[in-house]
Amino acid sequence: MTDKIKRTIRSFVRREGRITPSQKNALDTLLPLFGIDLDHDVIDFEKAFGRQAPCIFEIGFGMGDSLVSMALAHPENNYLGIDVHRPGLGNLLKKIEANEITNVRVMSGDAVEVLKKHIANDTLDAIYLFFPDPWPKKKHHKRRIVKPEFVQLIRSKLKTGGLFHMATDWENYAEHMVEVMLPAEGFVNKGNQAGFVERPDYRPLTKFENRGIKLGHGVWDIMFEKIA
Repeated sequence: MTDKIKRTIRSFVRREGRITPSQKNALDTLLPLFGIDLDHDVIDFEKAFGRQAPCIFEIGFGMGDSLVSMALAHPENNYLGIDVHRPGLGNLLKKIEANEITNVRVMSGDAVEVLKKHIANDTLDAIYLFFPDPWPKKKHHKRRIVKPEFVQLIRSKLKTGGLFHMATDWENYAEHMVEVMLPAEGFVNKGNQAGFVERPDYRPLTKFENRGIKLGHGVWDIMFEKIA
């Protein structure tokens, strides 16, 4: 009898969707310019961006609207974005070109694997996780990316004083995030006693978030600082 192969439980499913001709063209022509080559072991941020600057890693940028807004509003920062959704990647690349943005680099892949293999320890100034898949069904909660082992991986990559900022519009997931983070070694809560903060100005409101707010839906921001 052959041994069973233990499969890695991933926090995402590749939902390719329809990719437009312009998005495909952006992938073909702009990814070589603004993409990060993951064939090498560890990313050299200074080489990738052509300068030294605070580096912020956004996990799951979606269609890229928030990442573009942050990069334009804060040219003093370098932004490294990762997602598995090719239409979103193509859309982000189009916006980078249209807005002549120089402080964003992009990757396509599993953020956990990239953090483990391609990001050096103590190098990131912040990690953003905005509106990750909430996996709302209880049987799927094991797929949620925010879990103790992931948090300690995050901790190893952040500089001391670096921020782990999460946001979600699912109250149960927000409560789960706080439950994981409050006892997490090496972090301190930057929010209130319940573990939440007001949305900081640097996190743009998305059109989906605005729509939800008009419908009375809640949004929860959680922020923890690495202290050791």
